[in-house]
Amino acid sequence: MRKTVHSKLIACYILIGIIGFLFATAGGSHFVESYLEGEVGHRLYDGATRFASDEIAKTQITEADKEGLQKLVDILASGEEAGVLLFDENAHVLVHSSNIASRMAVFDAKSTETDFADADKAAINDNISPFELDSELWESAEYRISNFYGYFDSPQLNVVAPIKDSEKILGYVTYHYDMQQLYQKRSGLLGILQMIFFGVYALCGLLLLFYQKWVHIPMKQIIKGASEYANGDLTYRIPVKSEDELGYLSNTLNYMADKINQNGEYQRTFIANVSHDFRSPLTSIKGYVEAILDGTIPPEMQDKYLNIISHEADRLEKLTRSLLVLNDLDQRKRMMNIRRFDINDVIKNTANTFEGTCSRKNIDLELLLSGKELFVEADMEQIQQVLYNLLDNAIKFSNDNSSINIETTVKNGKVFVSVKDHGVGIPKESLSKVWDRFYKTDTSRGKDRKGTGLGLSIVKEIIRAHNQNINVISTEGVGTEFIFTLEKAK
Repeated sequence: MRKTVHSKLIACYILIGIIGFLFATAGGSHFVESYLEGEVGHRLYDGATRFASDEIAKTQITEADKEGLQKLVDILASGEEAGVLLFDENAHVLVHSSNIASRMAVFDAKSTETDFADADKAAINDNISPFELDSELWESAEYRISNFYGYFDSPQLNVVAPIKDSEKILGYVTYHYDMQQLYQKRSGLLGILQMIFFGVYALCGLLLLFYQKWVHIPMKQIIKGASEYANGDLTYRIPVKSEDELGYLSNTLNYMADKINQNGEYQRTFIANVSHDFRSPLTSIKGYVEAILDGTIPPEMQDKYLNIISHEADRLEKLTRSLLVLNDLDQRKRMMNIRRFDINDVIKNTANTFEGTCSRKNIDLELLLSGKELFVEADMEQIQQVLYNLLDNAIKFSNDNSSINIETTVKNGKVFVSVKDHGVGIPKESLSKVWDRFYKTDTSRGKDRKGTGLGLSIVKEIIRAHNQNINVISTEGVGTEFIFTLEKAK
């Protein structure tokens, strides 16, 4: 089964949930317990050391004032959740806080105070003092967790501080915090930590739902569209209309499909047009050649039909040459030779090539050039081709005894070149189509049947390759003006 990004994301989400819960439970329990131990142990140690350095406590221990010591111990225990034991220098219990008796192994909560004293003596009178044996151990840490040498049934957090007068030990004060209390606090904090984790996890789940709506579903629609395009259905439209990157991708793919579809239509139209334009002259050539060969056309008339064959051959040659130029422009195979040259001089030379044609139609070429010289930066041969095509087009559709104006002007660092005829003009509905390949307007403009319908397409491609613009203005029955721009030489 193919693994999708969505399934991987869900798998990661579940895995993060499991790992996060285990970490929050096990790791959180350890960290919380360590924190509580340190916080309680440090607080009790500070309390014990303050008591051990209190002069009143030292005096009462020296005088064996148990009543005064009991009041002090009860005051200490009332401010803490820990019990307090006070030992003499031989580790015998002097007094204890009232909240500790129920936890001590040597004392039953139901026993009396006297019973405790007797039990305590029985337990430790015959033993060596534990503090003499482990004094270095207790001095190496603020607290330790144990049952305090069997004094307690359950683990306690124990703090021991010696009470000294100069270097003489007068006794010991000990704090004993029941670990069960600490575990209860840990459980409470751990519960809060788990609730926070589940809250954050739920928010992440909400983000996953948003991802499902805003990313996954649109992505599936885009993938479906790409699959449709791959299968050849270029009319399919991806229904993603968001304003984000996915919407942009969807619009781009839809636009690409439109362009590919248009290119396909264009290719079919192009092939049909090329076939038609090649077939007509080839049919004429083939028919006249066969007629000459089989004697249908007598020898005295063969020159006439051979001229027709030559005319059709010229038409084929011109069409082939134009197609090759367009192919070079389309594929950008032709490297432009951008250089500085005088556009006025190129216009004069190009106009001279049409002198004979203009004389036959009695057309005046009027050159309105800006300055004696006007230098531009472009590919001179290609711009010459542009001027040739525009002039050829203007002469072709100009009335006899009319004029054609070629004008150059300079504005904002650009050179504007205008070719304007006073001929039949272009119908308004055809203006946007004159750049299409093989497009020809109605037969009223088709006076010269040698036209291929590619001249203006070549012009458009050359100007576009120079990153310049070309526009057409025309009024039917009045004339047509083509204006293109070139980069003025510095």
